Parts: sequence; C-alpha cells; structure tokens
Amino acid sequence: MAITMTSYGIRWTDPDGVPRAAGVSYDKASAEDRKTRLTAEKCTGIETVPVRPGERLHPAS
Repeated sequence: MAITMTSYGIRWTDPDGVPRAAGVSYDKASAEDRKTRLTAEKCTGIETVPVRPGERLHPAS
C-alpha cells in the first residue's frame, strides 16, 4: 500500500493589505498551524492550497 503525501501552500493578505504567499510547502497539520498563527496576526483572505512537488505558490493579485 502506497502512502501519498499532499503538500500545501498558503496565501494571505497581511494587515497592511499586501498579498503574500508562503515560500515553502507544508503538510496538512503544519499548514493548519500556520493558518492559525496568521489569523492571530490579523491577516485576512487566508487560503490553504494543495501544491505539487516543486510548485511555488504566488500571491493572489
């Protein structure tokens, strides 16, 4: 039985209104933890997006 790992990228808008994207990918638990910390920092528009190996997520326009 093969185990498939899914990686996630995160996009958000910081409190100053600047769109951002994580430069790294996360596993599901780490992505949820990062999302919680971004929410605590008053960031908005936080989205967790599945990414393929080697894919780099860009900030939303």
